[in-house]
Amino acid sequence: MHHAWILSGVKGLGKGLFARAAAAELVAEAGISQPEWTAHPDILVLDHLPANDAEEEKKAEGKPFQTKRNITIDQIRRMQSRLVTRPTLGSRRVVIIDPADDMEKNAVNALLKSLEEPPAGTYFILVAHRLGRLLPTIRSRCRIMRFGTLSADQIDEILRNEVPSASAETRAAAIAAADGSPGAALEFVAQDLGKLHALMLRLIAQGDPHFELRGALAEEIGARPDRERQLAAIDLARAVVAARLGKERAGDAAVIAAHGELVKLSGQLPSYNFDPGLVAMEVGALLASLAMPREAA
Repeated sequence: MHHAWILSGVKGLGKGLFARAAAAELVAEAGISQPEWTAHPDILVLDHLPANDAEEEKKAEGKPFQTKRNITIDQIRRMQSRLVTRPTLGSRRVVIIDPADDMEKNAVNALLKSLEEPPAGTYFILVAHRLGRLLPTIRSRCRIMRFGTLSADQIDEILRNEVPSASAETRAAAIAAADGSPGAALEFVAQDLGKLHALMLRLIAQGDPHFELRGALAEEIGARPDRERQLAAIDLARAVVAARLGKERAGDAAVIAAHGELVKLSGQLPSYNFDPGLVAMEVGALLASLAMPREAA
């Protein structure tokens, strides 16, 4: 089997779980007892570390914690130092990088050396939510397995089974924002975006000449929302623009511009300390700008 694989697809399709299950199968050998992948010495998982010592303590206590933005070169180097030794329990070892598209530039360059000259019995599984962010030199050394998205009906069935208490309004908002990803849909349900979805549809349908809907939108997002809720709101707005107006006004410059601004804002939010109220007003303004002008009576 090829030594390096990229699991590609939008976030929330189960790529990470598949990678860990595949790793457990790869390292297993007849007659040798195998621990769970979380404690397996021959399965090395590189993911986002806690942001600082305080967040490390939260992780140790089982509490929610903030992570670093990138997978660092130090993590890659520590992994590479393990590769100079033989696997512990058998003849194979698996390195999982999840998500690989969040590696620092120096980390990518360091990983390239291991992909070019992999140690015997070592396999690499790279989880990628945005394949285009991986360098062509990385992609060219890997086989790519693509994970497809689910239909709206399939996601709705999952939500009904996993979160039976979710209202139809909440499920509709989650499905609209999820881009075919069941994992993303479940996260959106946890954010309870049903009312936000309704407000966004009203903004696009009727505009907001008196700023009332934008104020309601900011209030629904919250005065002090965490970053996850802000990102969820922006992703929902982007999905509303793409799904609601994509066919009706295909090629419309205003729709394309609004969608581009929402994508840009989503990318900037994790790095910049924006005022939540201003973010909400900006999202509302972009949606209101798409309201079709009414003919004078």
